[in-house]
Amino acid sequence: MIKQEKTKKNKELLLKALEKNLGIVTPSCKEVGVSRNAFYTYYKDDDIFRSAVDDINEITLDFAETQLLKNIKEGSERSILFYMKYKARKRGYTDSIDITTGGDKIVTDIKVNIVLPKKEDEEED
Repeated sequence: MIKQEKTKKNKELLLKALEKNLGIVTPSCKEVGVSRNAFYTYYKDDDIFRSAVDDINEITLDFAETQLLKNIKEGSERSILFYMKYKARKRGYTDSIDITTGGDKIVTDIKVNIVLPKKEDEEED
């Protein structure tokens, strides 16, 4: 019974620490004196605890989005570019690189391939 009470108290303290630390597990565990393994066991085994942790993570995402939009409203070019990169991909804001060599156009997201035009005396494969 004592172990159950201690576990319940640890979970309560962890939730408060997670709120304070914006959902980051390591500093929250250190603050409470609980191992990360214990945290993840609580998370895996206790649906109510998991739901509370997930809610804190959603609140943290909302906070981060609010800060990003605040920076955009203040004219932060970096924040604007970040937002456009992820929210405006359909409009052409991406990490792809366009390279044009001799009329051939290559678009790639991960690596750059340069294709040179074939010379007239080369055979096609």
